[in-house]
Amino acid sequence: MHRGELFLLLCVFSVGSASRSCIRRHQIHTLEGEPFYLKHCGITSSEHKNETAAIRWFRVHASHGYVELNTQSSPRITLQSHYLEFWPVELEDNGTYFSQVGNDHQTWTLIVIKRNEHSCFSEKLVINKNVEVKKSLLIKCENSSYSELINHTSLYKNCKEIVLQGLLRGIQKDAEFEDGGYYTCVHSVHHNGKQYNLTKTYNITIIEGNSKITPAILGRKFDTVEVDLGEEVELNCTALLNKNDLFYWSIRKEDRSNPNVHEDTNMTTWTSEGKLHAFKKLTFRNVAETNLNVLYNCTVTNEEATDTKSFMLVRKEMADIPGHVFMRGIIMAVFISVAVVCVVILCVIYKVDLVLFYRRLAERDETLTDGKTYDAFVSYLKECRPDNGEEHTFAVETLPGVLEKQFGYKLCIFERDVVPGGAVVDEIQSLIEKSRRLIIVLSKSYLTNETRLELESGLHEALVERKIKIILIEFTPAGSFTFLPPSLKLLKPCRVLKWQADKSLPYNSRFWKNLLYLMPAKAIKPWRDEAEALPVLSTP
Repeated sequence: MHRGELFLLLCVFSVGSASRSCIRRHQIHTLEGEPFYLKHCGITSSEHKNETAAIRWFRVHASHGYVELNTQSSPRITLQSHYLEFWPVELEDNGTYFSQVGNDHQTWTLIVIKRNEHSCFSEKLVINKNVEVKKSLLIKCENSSYSELINHTSLYKNCKEIVLQGLLRGIQKDAEFEDGGYYTCVHSVHHNGKQYNLTKTYNITIIEGNSKITPAILGRKFDTVEVDLGEEVELNCTALLNKNDLFYWSIRKEDRSNPNVHEDTNMTTWTSEGKLHAFKKLTFRNVAETNLNVLYNCTVTNEEATDTKSFMLVRKEMADIPGHVFMRGIIMAVFISVAVVCVVILCVIYKVDLVLFYRRLAERDETLTDGKTYDAFVSYLKECRPDNGEEHTFAVETLPGVLEKQFGYKLCIFERDVVPGGAVVDEIQSLIEKSRRLIIVLSKSYLTNETRLELESGLHEALVERKIKIILIEFTPAGSFTFLPPSLKLLKPCRVLKWQADKSLPYNSRFWKNLLYLMPAKAIKPWRDEAEALPVLSTP
């Protein structure tokens, strides 16, 4: 090493030595894993101040007595001027150390505290400090002994890092109660290519100032509380007071023994001004008649002042309905009534459309379990002559063409479904009994011997046996019929449909909708592709 470099190194050591104070305490606590030093304080003769060789360091062992320390004792221990340094101190360094310079000597007992792995500090090495609220709270993270080696400083509160503002290594502010806690300064020290941490922890407790406040109940001094008998009610009282002030409810003797009346303990918090904010609650679990019109007093007091607030429970009265609320209610009632009437009218007008829509949406089918074969027996004029050809075409072609091919119904038509040669009377009677509806297509020439039999059988089934429903289609106006039996007048008007030639012919006409409404509900299964089927629910 060159002489210049050696000179600079000695200057650094001398500067560091000047900043480190000697330790006169006989018992010293330190934290494992951190740098630590011992400095001899008993040098009096100036000739020894800069002579490292003149200072001897010893460690006391129970079995070996005094063992002299030197640079070979441990790679972590260095001897610099009047210092014995540990880089860093470990648990094995616990013990008694002795220094001697001429006739001067000094003894220390070193206690190394084990580091808490779950915390940034050890509670055994904490500096307790009380600060009055609103007074200056100053925490400066400084370490004069290792200042020349510190390259970074951090501050933690309860082991959570605080962002430091400006050049101040710490915090300085007016103390608030929420400022209490553990503050840990952490210095990063660089030595011989390694990084070490130096910590110092303060336990800050914010205390109340010496100034005493006058106790006071907050809010109005008298409150009337409206209640219903049997309900649960809470009376809340809030006060500002000093720590030792009295705060209580004044209640009757009979209420103190009543389990329905309960006085809670104080709930207190400190305000930012250093005042004690207290809450006290009186609970009535089941208000009785005896609790009404009685004063319940909340009091806060000390030797200098007293403040009281009174509460009284009264029976709740039925309040009159305000005029604007009454008018709004009338308007709403009228509006709802008009809306209901409109809905009813629309339902009556579009009853058929709504029922058909519901059937299709719900896919109802009334034909599955009644045991009948046909959905309807069609009674019509069997003789096809030029003067009644339209009626015959309607019954044999138009009616099944729509009901069967478009909507999946199964009709019984005499000419198509009755096998020739059988007993006509028995056959017709059996077919009507197997049908769910009897469709009568009326015309001027309707009543022949065959149709009269069908009509009488159907009327018997409908009016006596109640096993079939009749649908009457007036192909020509019924006013010209003088031959119909009086029993047909018992049919409901809705079961009588009028065929109006071209107007009734389209699939979506009102005639076909009404006819589908009178037919039994059945899932639509048209013979042709459903894409070809015409809509039945569109508006005519």
